[in-house]
Amino acid sequence: MSGFLVKNPGALTTVQDRGRMGAQGLGFGTAGAMDLQSLFLLNILLGNDLNEAALEATLLGPEITFLEDNCFALTGADMGATLDGVPVPRYEAVTAKEGSVLKLGFAKSGVRAYIGFAGGMEIPMVMGSKSTSLKYHLGGVEGRALLSGDRISFTAPRKELRHQKRRKLDVPDFSAKEQDIRVVLGMQQEYFTKEGIRTFFESPYEISGQSDRMGYRLEGEPVSYEDTVDIISDAIVPGAIQIPSNGKPIILMADRQTTGGYAKIGAVISADLPRLAQMGPGAVIHFKEVSVEEAQELFAKERKEMIKQNRRMNRWL
Repeated sequence: MSGFLVKNPGALTTVQDRGRMGAQGLGFGTAGAMDLQSLFLLNILLGNDLNEAALEATLLGPEITFLEDNCFALTGADMGATLDGVPVPRYEAVTAKEGSVLKLGFAKSGVRAYIGFAGGMEIPMVMGSKSTSLKYHLGGVEGRALLSGDRISFTAPRKELRHQKRRKLDVPDFSAKEQDIRVVLGMQQEYFTKEGIRTFFESPYEISGQSDRMGYRLEGEPVSYEDTVDIISDAIVPGAIQIPSNGKPIILMADRQTTGGYAKIGAVISADLPRLAQMGPGAVIHFKEVSVEEAQELFAKERKEMIKQNRRMNRWL
């Protein structure tokens, strides 16, 4: 079998693409990359379909051995990656030779790193996606995180990409430990007191160590509500912010459930979810209110820039 061998899986490394769309009505969550921007930029660098799956490494990255030549790239968190002991640049297409060892360490900045391969990985599609859903044991490699000894084949490896030396992008800075995260107030805002909403937007919140791909639990001033936050369960969108009975917000992320029975004060806008995904335990969030129209404009601006980058890179293929 060609492709690569997992020598050490790291803390939590899974196969993720955009996510499993269209199955939430059946009770299956989307899963998918926590930082979709890093995934899309990774595939742009390699000339892949934007939705091609990659490895998502959390906090401590994996060590893999290439079983054949192929180009790869790294985006997201800085995990001090080396190829045969030599530092590897992020946001740049690189060629690995058969037998080369790619090793990622602890995250120096950011939380999640993405490793992609030219031509993609030979992973079965399950309900339209290669993404690993740990909760439902679907997709990826047997529906689980990678283990030592796993072998994954490449679909269409490429030893070199045209104009490869020019296939690089600006490296973002994920070092900030305190950031503004923009939120659109939700339809259930009437469940909360005016003081509670003011507290939500004026108080800092720290990401708890009890946070994962399903949701970010926050520590800080409780958000006061009128009578109850219990509701008839309804649909959950990416970045939805539930307020349970203790008043402490929970931001629902990629592995979120499909429905929830706590009132939602609002939702993190799509443009800010990638930044949020690169914030880990101990980081501090300040919520800032924006309108639906502002959120849409920011999303459209981000997509326009992504399309521009993709067109520029594709001219070189």
